Formats: sequence, C-alpha cells, structure tokens
Amino acid sequence: MRAIQVDRHGGPEVLNLTDVADPSPRPNQLLVEVDAVGVNYIDTYFRTGTYPRPVPYIPGSEGTGVVTEIGSQVSGFAIGDRVAWAAGPNSYAPRAVVDEAVAVRVPEGVDAPVAASALLQGMTAHYLIESVYRPEPGETVLVHAGAGGVGLLLTQLAAARDIRVITTVSSDEKEALSRGAGAWEVLRYGDDLADRVRELTGGTGVAAVYDGVGAATFDAGLASLRVRGMLALFGAASGPVPPVDLQRLNAAGSVFVTRPNIAHYTRDRAELDWRAGDIFEAVADGSLTVRIGATYPLAEAAQAHRDLESRKTTGSIVLIP
Repeated sequence: MRAIQVDRHGGPEVLNLTDVADPSPRPNQLLVEVDAVGVNYIDTYFRTGTYPRPVPYIPGSEGTGVVTEIGSQVSGFAIGDRVAWAAGPNSYAPRAVVDEAVAVRVPEGVDAPVAASALLQGMTAHYLIESVYRPEPGETVLVHAGAGGVGLLLTQLAAARDIRVITTVSSDEKEALSRGAGAWEVLRYGDDLADRVRELTGGTGVAAVYDGVGAATFDAGLASLRVRGMLALFGAASGPVPPVDLQRLNAAGSVFVTRPNIAHYTRDRAELDWRAGDIFEAVADGSLTVRIGATYPLAEAAQAHRDLESRKTTGSIVLIP
C-alpha cells in the first residue's frame, strides 16, 4: 500500500508518500480500512524528534474506518463495524491495525471526517474540564487558542455549563469562530494579556487556564490566575515552556500547574468509553459541533503540517486516504 512514512526527523518535507508493506492484525488487533485520519500537533512533535520515536515510521495516532479483519482474540468488535481511535499508531495510511483496547464504536450520524478528528481533541477537552479542573457554573476560565480544535470544543463544553470563557485568538476570523462557540470574551495575544484578563474579572483572575500553546502564553496564563487557581499546560504549539522556578507558584497565589496527557486520563476501558461516549453522543445529538477547518488528500500530509504549524488553520485538520 501507499502510506506516509518518516525516514528522518525534520520539517514537513520528511513526510513522504511511499510503498510500505500491508499491515496484518495480531491476535488482539483490528485491521481497518481507513476512511479519514486526524492531524494533531503531537504528530509534529514526533516528526521533529521532540518526542523520540525510531525511524522509519508511519505517523498519526487518530483515525476512523471500517473493520475488515479481526485477530483471533478480539471479542468486542466484528468485521464491518465502524470504529475510531485516538491512540493507534501508523494512521497516515489507507489501512491500519488498531489494538482492540483503544478502539471505540462510531455511532450513526457521525461522518468519517468528524469521527476522525473528534476523538483526540474531544477527549482532551473532556478530561481538561471534567478531571483536571472542573469549573463551577459562574466561574471564569481562560482558554488559549480559542479557535483551535481543542479550544472550540472546550469552549462549547464550558459554556454549556454556564462557565464564563475568555479565549485568546490571533485574528478577526478566529474571534468570530470563538464567539460562535460560546466565548464570553475574546482577547488578542499580547504583553498586556494578564492585565486585560484581570480587568475582566474585577482584579480576581480566572479559576483555571487551559493552555495548549506553551512557551508564548505560559507566563501570561500564570499571571492571570486567581489565588489557588489551576494552569493546565496540555500542549506546546509555540514551543516547550522553559524550566519554572517553583517559588513563582507561591508568588502567583499558591497556584497549581499540571502537565497532563490523554494517556493518563484514559487509563482503562471504562474511562476511555466514558470520555469517548460523552463526546460522540454530544456530536451525534448536535449539542457539540466539531469544526473541520481543512481536509487534504493523504499525499498532501506535508502541506497539512505546514498549515497547522503556521497557525493558518482553525478547528480540526483531516487527511483522506
């Protein structure tokens, strides 16, 4: 088959469409004919070598498709089932093998591009607002990159609970999208960001900051917290945050900082099914909208990465094999 392969770490140019062997499922795996693949920032971290991974490899951890073969020990799925996954490696391909333990069923009414991009970003938004810090109605939170995939979903989930969401964006178009998702106020990035957040909160600061941007926003986020507030750093789109002197947390008001990842919040089947079920149910009934900002043929994966890293895109990005 023809799949995207990374032979060396580097920029988007290392994403090459090439001939690779057809995959075969092991006893606990599903073989899936892939309909759509989600593109996420974590894919760029592996591509550049920020997160170590031996080369060569097929990138991608998120996708959806139809089961065409099952391993001898698989008991929860059958040939013909529509499934999605957020932790299945080698997804930038027309066929992929997925561990039964990480696959979830896709409900009727959820099309392939949405299913391919809703799971990782949706479950990230879910664990942030359900488990990392669960705001109470009336509390105010700050969401960086409010027009990104996680930002739009997290804003919707929060606004539905009467939580006041302040978001940051970089353009008028992104501001309109963020407000459409339910943002209470939308701010531009800048040196005075923390001051503007405190003005909006009567000088108190926000209960939580959800930051997937990293180096460019961390300091402002820390300065935006109320006493005993929580900063959840779940990504580093602008680069990694330098080492932090823990005394800063005291000076900022005995605040908390955590660096969560989805693997630690989907540790067993029950937790995976809870988060995935909540997201897919909300998408299916229309209470949660997944914005597909761009779709690309699989062969154009390099351009998808360029657009993602240059922050030209909004919402989710999908590859179609």
